Amino acid sequence: MPNIKSAIKRTKTNEKRRQHRMTQKSAMRTSVKKFLTAVEQQEKEQAGILLREAKRKLDKGVSKGLIHKNAAARQKSRLEQKFIALNG
Repeated sequence: MPNIKSAIKRTKTNEKRRQHRMTQKSAMRTSVKKFLTAVEQQEKEQAGILLREAKRKLDKGVSKGLIHKNAAARQKSRLEQKFIALNG
């Protein structure tokens, strides 16, 4: 445990930011899972809405530094392929 006041504050802010990033990352993963569930259940209309939301969350994750831009692009591409296969 730090003794210096600035170090104590830094530890508090680091923990607070870590918790915030964890919730954002979790929301991102949840939106992807919801889309995949809709695809498995053959819900075309719902899948379209959820795909848009998942892509939006992935893009936000990139802008906030939660996920690398190439990783997000890869995930979005795979989700899009699943959506096309569902409608095709």
